[in-house]
Amino acid sequence: MPSPSAEQGSSCALTQGASRQIKSYVLRTGRATAAQRRSYDSLAEQFIVPFAPAPADFAGLFGNDNPLTVEIGFGMGIATAIIAAANPDKNYLGLEVHRPGIGRLLWEIEKRSLSNIRIIEHDAVEVFQRMIPPLSLEALHIFFPDPWPKKRHHKRRLIKRPFTETLAGRLAPGGCLYMVTDWEDYGNWALAELNATAGLVNAYQDFAPPLDWRPKTKFEQKGLAKNHAVKELFFVKEG
Repeated sequence: MPSPSAEQGSSCALTQGASRQIKSYVLRTGRATAAQRRSYDSLAEQFIVPFAPAPADFAGLFGNDNPLTVEIGFGMGIATAIIAAANPDKNYLGLEVHRPGIGRLLWEIEKRSLSNIRIIEHDAVEVFQRMIPPLSLEALHIFFPDPWPKKRHHKRRLIKRPFTETLAGRLAPGGCLYMVTDWEDYGNWALAELNATAGLVNAYQDFAPPLDWRPKTKFEQKGLAKNHAVKELFFVKEG
């Protein structure tokens, strides 16, 4: 398969029974700044989509039927805002549970006058299982998910089967899954899990080269300063 161009890239972005679900995150206790709280309080109603156990009408929520990218765990949302600002003809849905980061992205939305971002403040696994219709996404972005480095915590890693099969099922044919991690072991783990996921094809022989349209965040810069090797994975939905 030919390597995707920068233009193609920019258009791309664990249960144990019903009674108990292993979470891929823990809620951090960091305080939101005053600006983040103000942005959340004033803009949440406009940009945050309430979780509902039924497929969402994204054309209705965005007011158009532009291609949709979902980002899982956008952190402080700066990269999300930059990508959305560069692609006004595409819609972006960010999934995040940490309210300070949500407040910061809402601040970025207002500062940049963005209308093509919506947020769901809920567990991404449940959102994909209940709210994201099959074959509805042009792209899926997963930038620097929690690596859960201790072996006993590997069960909490987001990128693992069967959840990767759920992700693949939500991508439209030709859609892409783009993941980046600065934890080498998690990169190798994710590469094996995605290679074994039906319907996904690696666009490269191994890891992907850096895609220049993805902004580098402060989190990534900190990892590079610690000599962490950044691993990028780019898979395409068959069909």
